[in-house]
Amino acid sequence: MRKVLDCREYPSELNCTLTIAGEEEELLRAAVQHAADVHSHTDTPEFREQLRGLMKDEVPQHA
Repeated sequence: MRKVLDCREYPSELNCTLTIAGEEEELLRAAVQHAADVHSHTDTPEFREQLRGLMKDEVPQHA
């Protein structure tokens, strides 16, 4: 199942509106890169586990 992270759910000074979705491992890679590049977080094992805990199951969109 695909997972989702949505920056709008987490307050930041940047008011970031990015939403990222994908399989858990690819989402984690993209989220860590975004968090480091845009939000100045440090990539640590603890931070990666924190991000995993914030992931939600994607709700399928039906046309």
